[in-house]
Amino acid sequence: MANAVGRPLVVRCGAFGDMVLLTALIRPLHARFGTPIDLVTSGPWSAPLLSGQPSVGEILTVRSRKTPYWLAPDQRDVVRRLRVRPLGPTWLCDGNDAVEPMLRRVGIPRGLIVDVRDHPRHSGEHAVEQWLRLAAATPAAMDASTGSRSAASVAPGCCLSVSIAQRLDLDAWLRARGIGEAPLLLVQAGNKRTMRQGLRRLAVNHKYWPNERWAAVIRFLRDRHPAHRVVLLGTGPEQELNRELIAAARTEAVVNAADDLPIPRLVALLERASGLVTVDSGPAHAAAAVGCPQVVLFGKASPALYRPWGVAGADVRVLTGELDGEPSMLGISVSEVTDAWASLRRRETPD
Repeated sequence: MANAVGRPLVVRCGAFGDMVLLTALIRPLHARFGTPIDLVTSGPWSAPLLSGQPSVGEILTVRSRKTPYWLAPDQRDVVRRLRVRPLGPTWLCDGNDAVEPMLRRVGIPRGLIVDVRDHPRHSGEHAVEQWLRLAAATPAAMDASTGSRSAASVAPGCCLSVSIAQRLDLDAWLRARGIGEAPLLLVQAGNKRTMRQGLRRLAVNHKYWPNERWAAVIRFLRDRHPAHRVVLLGTGPEQELNRELIAAARTEAVVNAADDLPIPRLVALLERASGLVTVDSGPAHAAAAVGCPQVVLFGKASPALYRPWGVAGADVRVLTGELDGEPSMLGISVSEVTDAWASLRRRETPD
């Protein structure tokens, strides 16, 4: 088969954090081929998160991969747009075959596809390291000389660029909230499982940490850094959780931002802040990608695989716990969190 001539395409349908981690693949592919990387993805977060990134080209989004094709106008639109696009090397980064029917309709041959399932994660390998390894793989039907630029200069890790427009939007938002130029500390207590009705305290929610412990951490941050404002992050459904935490903390200068935090503003806020305390979450990965120091509480997930890893090298303190001999966030004490924060290399701002 002749060399592929189209721009490289990455197919990845994942959660917010998955898409941040994907920048560890997109950036070296951009360096290797010398052109922005097009993306097929799902979810309402991918385009706001990745649009405008220097390594990212066109972003094509489907609402659901599982909806039958004849009932999914979004899938049909993506297929139409891909059919008029010159064929190029394609990285299929999903661990299942849900997207493969779309690729077959487009006519992308297997010989132009690098499939993550053919390059399984090595024992103890971090997700960033797996994506770097995948970026070096060459589709079977593509000449080895194609995409031969060196990607060695690309630092391993996640990276998100923050635009001037994002920073200006954040400045206006901080003024409107009465925060102005005060230094910021951030807290991400919720997660998508936390906010599902009835699941907050169930065993299936491995990222649940009790409200009274979060309240104690918030009080600690306010007492230790009285010049800072503490901002509680989240999406709309997390407003109520944040209100509960603020009431339990019984302290001033704490802001509930879950009602007005679109992704571009969240990323700019993470870039601005002195530090973050968070559960293992998408914002944790975004924080690492913009160089925000953080303390991260892990539950069942393995930090060896998913520890936030950013190219900026910001300090990340990972905490794990056990309960009844099993990994559990409930095994992490307040004192462990506050001790980790005390030793965290934060951005220099007045206390």
